[in-house]
Amino acid sequence: MRVALMILLGLVIGVIGTANVMNALSARNPMPKAVMETMGYHIGELKNAIKAKQCAPARVQHHLARLASTASDITPVFGIGEKTFVDDATKLQEQLQQAAQAAPATCEALAAAIKPVGETCKSCHQQYR
Repeated sequence: MRVALMILLGLVIGVIGTANVMNALSARNPMPKAVMETMGYHIGELKNAIKAKQCAPARVQHHLARLASTASDITPVFGIGEKTFVDDATKLQEQLQQAAQAAPATCEALAAAIKPVGETCKSCHQQYR
C-alpha cells in the first residue's frame, strides 16, 4: 500500500511539474516569431503578385514599405548582439529601403528588387535558425 501511494504521489508531482514547465515555455517572448510571421506574410504577398502577374504599384509599395518597417525591428526584438547578425539585419533593411525607393512598376522589376532580399533572409536563416 505504501508503495502504491508513493507511486501515485510521484505521478502527481510529475504532472504538476510538467504543467509548470509548459506554462513557463508558453510565456516566452512572442515578438521574434511575430516579426518573422509579418515579414513572411508581406514577402509572400509580393511573390503571389509576381506569380499572378498583378503587380499594381500601390499594392507593391505597401508591402515593401511594411517589410522595410518591420525589418527595423529585427535587431531589438531578437536581442542578438553578434556583429554578423547586426550586419545582416542592417543589410536587409538597406535592401528593403532601396527596393521601396525604386518603386518597381512591373513584375520583372519587383522580382529583381526582392531577389537580394530573399538571399539575405536565406543567409541569415541558415546561420541563426
